[in-house]
Amino acid sequence: MTDLYPAADERELLRQAAATHTAASHDLESFLRRLPEVPDPADITEYATLLSQEERARVDRQAAADAAGLQLPSMESE
Repeated sequence: MTDLYPAADERELLRQAAATHTAASHDLESFLRRLPEVPDPADITEYATLLSQEERARVDRQAAADAAGLQLPSMESE
């Protein structure tokens, strides 16, 4: 039986992961632009949530890059 919906190639998955990361970064930036001078507990909770979403999206993007053959050497100084 033929697959009606062929699997996306690794490059497309990487593009999608990058777009998701970009959107999460924009959401975080938008929040920071409207952040009051003195954040309240709700602001801190929202920041933590947005930061967590952005970090998850970054990790997913990196995993997709690795799967697409874009492994980078360690960027840490030795």
